[in-house]
Amino acid sequence: MTMEFRGTVKDIIFHNDESGYVVGRLKTDEGILTFTGTIPWIFEGQLLSLSGEMVEHPSFGSQLKVNVSEEILPESREGMEKYLSSGIISGIGPVTARRLVQRFGSEVFEIMDHDMDRLIEVEGIGVKKLELIRKSYDKSREVRNIMVFLQSYGVTPNQCMKIYNRFGQNSITVVRENPYILCEEVSSIGFRTADRIASNLGIEKDSPFRIQSGLKFIVNSFSGLGNTCMPVEKLLTETAQTLEVALELVLDNLRSLVLQDGMMVEEVDGVQCVFVPAYWHAEINIASRLFAMADYPYRKLALDAGRFIEDYEAAQGMALHELQKEAIRGILDHGVEIITGGPGTGKTTIIKCILAMLKEAGLSVRMAAPTGRAAKRMTETTGEEAKTIHRLLDLGVTEDGEEVEGDGELDCDCVIIDEASMIDVLLMNKLMAALKPGTRLIMVGDADQLPSVGPGRVLSDLIGGGAVKVVALEVIYRQGQESMITINAHRINQGDQPVLNSKGSDFFFMSTKDGASTVQTMIDLVNARLPRYNAAWDKVRDFQILSPMRKGDLGVTRLNELLKEMLNPSREDYKFTSFRTGDKVMQNRNNYQLKSRLTPELTPGTHQEETGVFNGDVGFVVRIEEEDQIVTVLYDDERYVDYTPSELDDLELAYAITIHKSQGSEFPVVLIPLFMGPPMLLNRNLIYTAVTRARKMVVLVGDQRALRFMIANDRSLERYTSLGFRIRKSVAVRKGEYQE
Repeated sequence: MTMEFRGTVKDIIFHNDESGYVVGRLKTDEGILTFTGTIPWIFEGQLLSLSGEMVEHPSFGSQLKVNVSEEILPESREGMEKYLSSGIISGIGPVTARRLVQRFGSEVFEIMDHDMDRLIEVEGIGVKKLELIRKSYDKSREVRNIMVFLQSYGVTPNQCMKIYNRFGQNSITVVRENPYILCEEVSSIGFRTADRIASNLGIEKDSPFRIQSGLKFIVNSFSGLGNTCMPVEKLLTETAQTLEVALELVLDNLRSLVLQDGMMVEEVDGVQCVFVPAYWHAEINIASRLFAMADYPYRKLALDAGRFIEDYEAAQGMALHELQKEAIRGILDHGVEIITGGPGTGKTTIIKCILAMLKEAGLSVRMAAPTGRAAKRMTETTGEEAKTIHRLLDLGVTEDGEEVEGDGELDCDCVIIDEASMIDVLLMNKLMAALKPGTRLIMVGDADQLPSVGPGRVLSDLIGGGAVKVVALEVIYRQGQESMITINAHRINQGDQPVLNSKGSDFFFMSTKDGASTVQTMIDLVNARLPRYNAAWDKVRDFQILSPMRKGDLGVTRLNELLKEMLNPSREDYKFTSFRTGDKVMQNRNNYQLKSRLTPELTPGTHQEETGVFNGDVGFVVRIEEEDQIVTVLYDDERYVDYTPSELDDLELAYAITIHKSQGSEFPVVLIPLFMGPPMLLNRNLIYTAVTRARKMVVLVGDQRALRFMIANDRSLERYTSLGFRIRKSVAVRKGEYQE
């Protein structure tokens, strides 16, 4: 029998933020009632009307199993203050809540509903805070309606928020019209959730709308693994199995999508492949522009390269290797050049010499790297300004959140890109499109590191295509015989076991018997042993744990929980965020709308210096404002960025990060947990990439069998791309060697 109760949330015994499931106690006129169920936006002191069935729990006794919950706005002044200061409305803390109730009394909610501008009458509320309150209050009402609608279809409260952040007040309309758009545009919502909603909305199992949405989802999921295309046969089989429909029906719908230009089909190396249009166009455009640059009649520079190199060697007191000289001379004769090599092979030396030579020739040069950290390091090592590729191209977003290019072409004679292995096909396409005719391009990177996080394997495909000048550096210069990091990185890359724990070394291995002892050893190293070894090292800033995995006892999620409690124990309790002042954090997606400044406080006359924070940027939480609900993060020791509650999903802890996320970075001390796992994930270029991130010390902790296995396993997860094929095909056609 359904029963109804009305009361105040006395306390919350358990609450799962992901599922929204809650166990709490409600204070009613009849006494204290224990309740369970899924209730979004719940907080202590909240007035609720709950309805459901009374059940008897074998251990905890009588409970109300909630089916429907409804929030009731408080009527007493005390209740109003508690509600407003609960953290549910951004910009209102305890002080502002008290002032609001003192000024407007029982009419405060009526005014917030119908005459929000009057809030500016309250001390401490200016134009900026008023807009923050307005947006948050409007959002809370809209989100409640969306949650009521979506949760009946099994969507979690956290997912509801993500849906709202993507589609705003149109969320319910969008989901009703096309529930499958959720798995395309909202992170953490898979096809099965969207399919369940669609089924409840009456969409048939064999509907073309459903099957075509399933095809798009599976191709996009495959692209999320780094591929730019997918074999047709594989796509048809996986779609038929996932949707539980006939293979012929899937094939018919794939044909329809191709006819509508919703997908592209093309033969790549003898295999019929399906492309998302964006990746198909990107790889075609990159190949086309590459050959246009190769054919361009670059003007001959009035410079004797041989003489310049001799003078440079004399001025710098060094002797360049012949391969280094070849790389320096190459840019004079080629529009595009790739310089690749492992750590210590002189890539930075070459960049500095090329910069000097091009300046001598009167050419203007722009430098960039895929990440802010890599760009900053490029600036420090060369003494010349370098930017992220995104900022170099002035990438931004429209009001709808779509990424757009900046205005026009890059105004320079040469562009130098470092850490080129990190560039995916979409970013490379934008870069190539911005190069005006006659601009030279130099790409520098390590082809043996992990490929880009995004789709494609641009650097490897360009090197293997045979259309551009490639110089592969092999001789080790940096740090000489003093650093085992450099020596062992090359040993690993060649398939040899590293030299471990030699006297005076900077490369160590510590054996442990299981996962628990591995975790404990790493914690001891960070907290005590390494700081004793070098008192100048900072536990948070100088030590970086790099793990192959996100999940599991040795994955970054678990390690971050442990490290946070050890390195930054709880001193604060905020209602709107779990972050603490001092936390090491990472931006987990490109956000072009976030703005940074060069001063801690946003005071009159302070202008915003840069727009955009990018995937992989690492910073530190320097301030948390409970009243305004703002988390301020400092990046690169100079850029301050404010995060509102709705933007905090962009941040994650970074005491430990995945090896993939470490690309483009360097850290004084790197600690790497080693354990057995999926063979296709634990491979040579993964451990090679991790080792090459360290400047002063590497410490491997765990199972030495895992280290031997990773080094012996040179099978990386193969990516399906078409860029290399297109370049090789064009080269063969030009030589008259291509045969259909």
